[in-house]
Amino acid sequence: MPKSRKEETAAMFSHLIVAYIFIYICLGLIGLGIILLLQMKVSHNKEQHRREMYEQKHHDYFKYIQAHLEEEGALRLPPGKLKPLERKVIQEKYMEWIEQFKGDYRARLIQLCRDAGFVEADLKALSSVSFGRRLDAAYRLGGMRAEEAVPALLQMLQKGKYNSLSIIIARSIAKSAQKSEDVLEMLRILLSHGKPIHHLAADIMLESGMDASGLLLKLLDDPDPALVKVGLVAMWGQAVPEVMPVLGRLVGSEEKDVRAEAVKLYLSSNPALKDETIVHLMSDRNWEVRAAAAKALGPLHAAGSIPLLVKALQDANWKVRYNSAESLAALGEAGFEALCQAALSGAGIQREAALQRIELVMELEQEHSAIEQMVAYNKKRLIHDRYFGVKRKPVKRMTGVAAVGGDYTA
Repeated sequence: MPKSRKEETAAMFSHLIVAYIFIYICLGLIGLGIILLLQMKVSHNKEQHRREMYEQKHHDYFKYIQAHLEEEGALRLPPGKLKPLERKVIQEKYMEWIEQFKGDYRARLIQLCRDAGFVEADLKALSSVSFGRRLDAAYRLGGMRAEEAVPALLQMLQKGKYNSLSIIIARSIAKSAQKSEDVLEMLRILLSHGKPIHHLAADIMLESGMDASGLLLKLLDDPDPALVKVGLVAMWGQAVPEVMPVLGRLVGSEEKDVRAEAVKLYLSSNPALKDETIVHLMSDRNWEVRAAAAKALGPLHAAGSIPLLVKALQDANWKVRYNSAESLAALGEAGFEALCQAALSGAGIQREAALQRIELVMELEQEHSAIEQMVAYNKKRLIHDRYFGVKRKPVKRMTGVAAVGGDYTA
């Protein structure tokens, strides 16, 4: 039976009451949120003000520490009975100096942290029920280079899932560890999650205060390819002659990623390449190795590799073609003439790669003002005009996908 008008009105009012209640609850929650935010802001401002007050209070003590770092004997502890935030301010100042100084200065500041009880307090905090307290303690122990905290930090890293907090713990281990085995174990745990973080892991490893060459040798000799790759990444920008023999061995590694990184590093050291080595690298099954070899042949002034570079203009990978054309252009008149021949008599992707580089060379080199550069440009201009005619402008490369052969497999 249809509802009466009275029942419909009652239902409508009940729905309105529910809607009003919902609106009032939402407004209450919003108001509560605003109040909490204001309280947090006030609390933060108060803490900041107290921090500034404590820094000012201990200004003379901080000056004393800086002035007596060079002297022998134990440094004085902070004067008076310290409040929790006061201790925190002083501890953070110690940690700031530890990051800035090296050698004996750093060692004295680390000992001062122990004498002041900061290391002991944070070691106890590592067993706290609160994860936040444990994480804060882990960060501070790393800042104080507390070697005794490494076993607990490794256990903490092992138990946790991989996330941004794992990086904080890993950095603390790297800073605190005094044995290479601890650093290697930290890297194994970090990489066990299968994440592509080799560059990040290398950056963390280099924060260790231990001898870099010893660590790199152990990494490069490790049976785990992931650790080997971390070692190779860490070698960029590091002058470590001791690892070069190991690097030469890794150039022939069966692991694709390891071989590619090793070849890039090997070629960046400007080695004297033998002809058979060049042929081997330019025919490698990994496109990254071929691209790295092609890129290196120009700066190495390997004019004898011109035929190989011309052939590589037909490579299936666009990066190999691009690097080959770039190296040909860097190999003087002979290399540039080979590019012109490929552009005139070649076809498909070989012709496009050659035309692209020729156009770029002719556009860039005419902007030089030095005498030697102008002479080099004029020689290349004569070669260009001999192949393409005096009155004709350089053949414009095709725009779009065809400019790189339509291959984006890299």
